[in-house]
Amino acid sequence: MILNLTPHPIRLYAAEREDGIDDLEPHLREVIEPEATPARLATIELGGGITFELVEFGHAQNLPSRRDGHQYIVSLVVALALADRRSDLLVPYREVRNSSGTVIGCRSLAQPV
Repeated sequence: MILNLTPHPIRLYAAEREDGIDDLEPHLREVIEPEATPARLATIELGGGITFELVEFGHAQNLPSRRDGHQYIVSLVVALALADRRSDLLVPYREVRNSSGTVIGCRSLAQPV
């Protein structure tokens, strides 16, 4: 079972889906709707200057414990922060973009290692 812990639907497209198309339907294989609460990294703002802020990224929030037979789609930042400890986290991979360049889905999912 794959659960989507991002704040938006994940559209999975076949490999032949081309970028630059605004219609969401061509080559759409599956849509994985988001769960109610997305997983995030906790942040601590440490101050900063005019052009940037110092931010410490901490522990993952709203991420369930490992469960046999379950995988979780999370943001890349969450998956990378936990890659050495969690093998059940997936991220969208090989993004599909519309004519404006906005990501509308992906062609596959990846497990960061």
